[in-house]
Amino acid sequence: MFRKLMTFDEAKQTINQQLKPEPLGTEELALLEAHNRVLAEDIVSVLDIPPFNRSTVDGYAVKAEDTFGAEENRPAKLEVCGVVHIGEPPRISVAKGEAAEIVTGAPIPEGADAVVMVEDTDRKNNVLSVYGTVTRGENVMKKGTDIKKGETVLKKGQVLGSREIGVLAALGKATAKVHCVPTVAVLSTGAEVTEPGKKLPSGKIYDINAYSLSTAVLESGGNPVYLGVVPDERAELRKALERALACADMVITSGGVSVGPKDLMPQTVDALGKPGLIVCGVALKPGKPTTVALIGKKPVFALPGHPTSALLVFHLFVRPVIQLWAGKPAEEAAAVKAVAGARMFSAKGRKTFVMVKLKRAKSNRLIAEPVETGASGAITTLAKADGFVEIPENQQFIDANEEVAVTLLKDAV
Repeated sequence: MFRKLMTFDEAKQTINQQLKPEPLGTEELALLEAHNRVLAEDIVSVLDIPPFNRSTVDGYAVKAEDTFGAEENRPAKLEVCGVVHIGEPPRISVAKGEAAEIVTGAPIPEGADAVVMVEDTDRKNNVLSVYGTVTRGENVMKKGTDIKKGETVLKKGQVLGSREIGVLAALGKATAKVHCVPTVAVLSTGAEVTEPGKKLPSGKIYDINAYSLSTAVLESGGNPVYLGVVPDERAELRKALERALACADMVITSGGVSVGPKDLMPQTVDALGKPGLIVCGVALKPGKPTTVALIGKKPVFALPGHPTSALLVFHLFVRPVIQLWAGKPAEEAAAVKAVAGARMFSAKGRKTFVMVKLKRAKSNRLIAEPVETGASGAITTLAKADGFVEIPENQQFIDANEEVAVTLLKDAV
């Protein structure tokens, strides 16, 4: 099945050409349901924010010129003509020599062009003493200062977080047009795998991959649907895959892709429909048995059973597709410069990815220490590794103290 391996670049190119990944579609969601979704259109404000001149302090709305020359020992005397309440239009106007009581956020009444802070005044009945000068526009937030009508405030492709949702609410929008989230079915195979939460029988291990891969789907912008563990039996496997294809836009499996007697995934997937297998083995380490099929327009990514291999291959091949389907740009993972903490060897003829942990030396430079795995399935690698170093097919090793680029598995280290 793996007599002729694709190179890493050939596999990437084949996947992109066959899938042609692009956003799946759009939907309108209530604001509180749109969190962490990708905006599907530019947002242009149809109003000024604030929509009126408003006070930024508690005090009195005045004509600024009426306060000129006012000081501690010689206050300006003004007559209080009324009160401006928050949340309603002013019912009064301010004439020369007058002042209107106002609170923070209330609209500036006609005739006034500044606000004196209450701390700078003293009031007896309707006579207001002002002990300081204010200039025109002081303590006033003018109409459209924050957002102007016709201004593009959010761009298509932005992820809607708390700040963006707040902006939409400020514009009076109750809904947002967002890109649809791809549904991704995730299942594991193998007689040795059992689901967490159950008693662990002798000879079995808990299902790691389905949970780490489902979480990786979430982080990429997809909606994972966990379909459990399927035994290595052709009829059961086919039934589970058909169920997965019926309920999801994409299927991710782990295990059963090598060359053992129980590795039935490539043949089973290929028999589900055309065009069938498009990738069956990649010159990678780890990840050589990676298999990709296209059933109609739905891809099936059959990943290796080793936890580290499965997650690495996900980041290399699957993550970009989910991101594009969800309307996100297929961003390259962040990378940092470091120096190799030890010699790192490649697998002959295969692009090799060495998992590393980063630490900072006394000189403040980053050191990339290879994570001892013993085998590509070592579970602790998932927790210990901060990223990976790539060694090209034609390079035998990276020497200690050589500068390397570390692609991060996390957003920050």
